[in-house]
Amino acid sequence: MKWLSLLGLWLGKLRPRPLSTYERGKRAEREAALFLRRRGYRIVAQNVRTKLGEIDLVALKGDLVVFVEVKARSSDEFGTPVEGLLPRQQKRIRNAAELFLAKRGWSERDRRFDLIAVDLDELGRVKRIEHIPGAF
Repeated sequence: MKWLSLLGLWLGKLRPRPLSTYERGKRAEREAALFLRRRGYRIVAQNVRTKLGEIDLVALKGDLVVFVEVKARSSDEFGTPVEGLLPRQQKRIRNAAELFLAKRGWSERDRRFDLIAVDLDELGRVKRIEHIPGAF
């Protein structure tokens, strides 16, 4: 079925379909990882799930461990990206990060919690990426 959609696009008969919320989130995470790599970060883990919470990206910048929450946005209609990161989410991410560090034997390493907001249009094209180091 997917090949029919691709064939239709190639022939110009079908319009690209808007991305689902899930697809937008995955696209935003891929773009955020690429954004960080281009700035000298090394991605060491993605979509880390622990019993205490989930972490979108874990990166290293030198000896610093950076935990990154990625927010896919289409507008600031519902507030800024930082406003969209609720205190209980921040706590979950921090707790998950502590567990991640302990499992890796990195408990003594310096850490930072960043936010990356990726603005996408309805087809998933990147309009803007905003990186907020030390967001919480």
